[in-house]
Amino acid sequence: MSLSGPRIGRAHQQQGDTMAINVEPALSPHLVVDDAASAIDFYVKAFDAVELGRVPGPDGKLIHAALRINGFTVMLNDDVPQMCGGKSMTPTSLGGTPVTIHLTVTDVDAKFQRALNAGATVVTALEDQLWGDRYGVVADPFGHHWSLGQPVREVNMDEIQAAMSSQGDG
Repeated sequence: MSLSGPRIGRAHQQQGDTMAINVEPALSPHLVVDDAASAIDFYVKAFDAVELGRVPGPDGKLIHAALRINGFTVMLNDDVPQMCGGKSMTPTSLGGTPVTIHLTVTDVDAKFQRALNAGATVVTALEDQLWGDRYGVVADPFGHHWSLGQPVREVNMDEIQAAMSSQGDG
């Protein structure tokens, strides 16, 4: 399978015999993993991702892949240290990740459980939070963190401030 059709972040319009490229602003996380093919399988199972395409290199490692998760594009590739000054860039090689990818979803309990069933582990248990969301965080088998949240009640800033203040009174 290869990437086909419009390129990520671009819209194409036919103008005569040529295609005009119209850039559409986008923000797409680009994940580096060990075993990108397995990561794609995990994201399909865990987050109902749709694979948009993959580009294998001569050694079979994926130099580029794209998925659609929760309506947005996520790019990923196998770790290729020679492309990063000889440094491995996976969360495992870096000792963790400072980034959490957030998904706002409906039916957060089912989606959180789906991620766990696919092989994710709990980082932060799924609970109702002071800001009005039901929210939790999982780590995927490749070291990336994913938070899942669903708004469940309206709150105002006074409520949030009061809840934060009362947390220190324990």
